[in-house]
Amino acid sequence: MNYIVNFLRGFLMALADSVPGVSGGTIAFVLGFYDNFITALDDLFRGNFKKKKDAFCYLFKIGIGWVVGFIIAASFLTSLFENHIYGLSSLFLGFIIISLPYIIKEEYKTLKGKYYNIIWFFVGLLFVVGITLLNGTDILNINLAEPNFMSYVYTFLVAALAICAMVLPGISGSTILLIFGIYVPIMAKVKLLFSFDFSVLPILIIFGLGVIFGIFSFAKVVRKSLDKNRGAVVYGIIGMMVGSLYAIVMGPTTLENALPMLTSNSFNLPMFILGVVIIVALEEGKALLAKKRIK
Repeated sequence: MNYIVNFLRGFLMALADSVPGVSGGTIAFVLGFYDNFITALDDLFRGNFKKKKDAFCYLFKIGIGWVVGFIIAASFLTSLFENHIYGLSSLFLGFIIISLPYIIKEEYKTLKGKYYNIIWFFVGLLFVVGITLLNGTDILNINLAEPNFMSYVYTFLVAALAICAMVLPGISGSTILLIFGIYVPIMAKVKLLFSFDFSVLPILIIFGLGVIFGIFSFAKVVRKSLDKNRGAVVYGIIGMMVGSLYAIVMGPTTLENALPMLTSNSFNLPMFILGVVIIVALEEGKALLAKKRIK
């Protein structure tokens, strides 16, 4: 039963991690194992031998479920992106816009009275908007269909940054990939790999190495930053999330077969509402679990 429960936990985390705007960490919190998950990650890298062993066994069970969930999500989502990009973009806008007030409410004590940190909001905002603008020019020549050296370096760094989203409140790894314009290409290449097209292995290996590097280095740095200067980090995260709204609107233009940007005419209101409902349901579930713990 323990194996089944942890498999399902990992499976649901993967489904969430595969969708921009929803974090696997949020799912872990809603299902009540977030603390154990974070502790296991910490023990895996900094604990003694016994703690490392226990953490590995625990994370391995979750990891199997995560891999299965990711395979299913990658196969399914790629087709949706190809055929329903405007509906998905509207869904992601719903995810992020409704997440913002929840994050501000949850981090209110961290943000209140530390308005000098608002500069980090603009840093995060301009960072994301700047990258989005560069993706539409030849300055940042990132083409994962025919990757060059710069493409490999860029993919490595973005993968390392995306994995840090597991310990960041309010932003998912897939959102990071979407912001930096490699979400759709990477998901498409994963799907091709499942079809035994091994020509995509080089870029996916680089992506995997970036994830491993991020776990060992950036994630630890981010956790320390959250402990020592949480206000600045949270302001920066909110700025990135606001900036990601622009990235999502421009998302269709970054597809392999580029389409016009999202406009009021192509905006899908039912999908936007669905995104809002999903986040509200997750937050309400988290609140109910918190009340049960208090009781």
